[in-house]
Amino acid sequence: MTSPSESTRQPMSKVVAASLSGALLEWYDFNLYGLSAALVFNELFFPDADPLVGTLASLATFGVGFVSRPVGALLFGHLGDRVGRKQILVATMLIIGGATFLIGLLPDYNTIGVWAPILLVALRLIQGLGLGGEFGGASLLTVEHSPRSRRGFWGSLPQTGGPIGYLIAVSVVSLFALMPDDDFLAWGWRVPFLLSAVLLVVGLIVRLKIAETPAFDRVKQAETQERLPLWTALKRHPRSIVVGFGARLGEAGTSQIYQPFAISFLTTTLGYAQGVALTGIVVYNVIGLALMPVAGALSDKVGRRPLYMTGGVLVALTAFPYFWLLETGSMWWAWIGMGMAAVGGAVCMSSLQATLFTEMFSVKVRYSGMSFAYQSSAMVAGFVPAIATSLLIAGDEAAWPVALLVVGLGTVSVVSTLFMRETRHVDTAEREEEAAAVGGPTQ
Repeated sequence: MTSPSESTRQPMSKVVAASLSGALLEWYDFNLYGLSAALVFNELFFPDADPLVGTLASLATFGVGFVSRPVGALLFGHLGDRVGRKQILVATMLIIGGATFLIGLLPDYNTIGVWAPILLVALRLIQGLGLGGEFGGASLLTVEHSPRSRRGFWGSLPQTGGPIGYLIAVSVVSLFALMPDDDFLAWGWRVPFLLSAVLLVVGLIVRLKIAETPAFDRVKQAETQERLPLWTALKRHPRSIVVGFGARLGEAGTSQIYQPFAISFLTTTLGYAQGVALTGIVVYNVIGLALMPVAGALSDKVGRRPLYMTGGVLVALTAFPYFWLLETGSMWWAWIGMGMAAVGGAVCMSSLQATLFTEMFSVKVRYSGMSFAYQSSAMVAGFVPAIATSLLIAGDEAAWPVALLVVGLGTVSVVSTLFMRETRHVDTAEREEEAAAVGGPTQ
């Protein structure tokens, strides 16, 4: 049997635009919160705490948003496998964008006291709920439309929403951070959150015009949707869920070290200027943005598994050199270290995840299975900045315990990838009853 005919597919440029628009909103909002948690939330919502402890509390609110991600994965994954990919993607955009906009209107601690951090956590939980369903739907929208021979390349393009979203977020925050400190803390920090409404409107317009994927259309027309898709995924693909969780953890956890934690570590512990820290994160994301499509295309030639495993190995091997370079006190060496860190997680692993996770599950349970594995891992990773900050406090601000944490995260991904089978040749549309990745045929 063959995959859906090319005539049933929308132009890939339109499909990628629909997927990428949501990914941009997701990662703009995600990174905007991470930046604000590291730079200003400690003063606005936890003003009475010691600076390092206030940062820890602020980063913990960042991690709270990840708790609701698996819930969002369960809810929207179920609906995505029952109703369709397109409708759910519109709903997740509204939830993410709406919660982010409201954060920009939130009174601070000096205005409403303890209700300020409580409301911040509530909105972060709502934001996480939408984020829990976004990755799966955006990935499926692209990969299920893609021709088999180029799934890796096309699937990598929505993943560039991560670095693009960060670059937009850091640019906007940096622009307003040029304001006098009092003005920035009073109202300037709010504007980037309010501007998310622009991305929301543009994304909704693009997504409402896209068609359902050919793979799900076939299931819907045959009326063969699973009644409880996650339960079926757990029975049919248990190994894929476990292995997907572990494979994702190395990239998800270390990206939290290399971005929100790194900003706090560089500025609070090592005494770098905020501009140096933010520029280093820009270097990290520019390298990721440039190389992710290259890695995606390469995976169409050599396979997903070897490239993904290479990423995990690089994460583990570069952990200590990364912190050594940051601790030199040299701006240039710090930037080199931050750029080096992008190659393993951001490039070799993140670029493949949309395609790899799609190929690991059969079409009737794919939204549920991949979202649950991906977002459960993200929930654990969300607390990595707070864990790393705790290690700094316990270790008298020594970085080597955090480096060991990074080594451990990379090792988990390497071991998980060892249990994968190659998925490059899987037919994502036709062979929905077969285990597409681990434990199933690949040819």
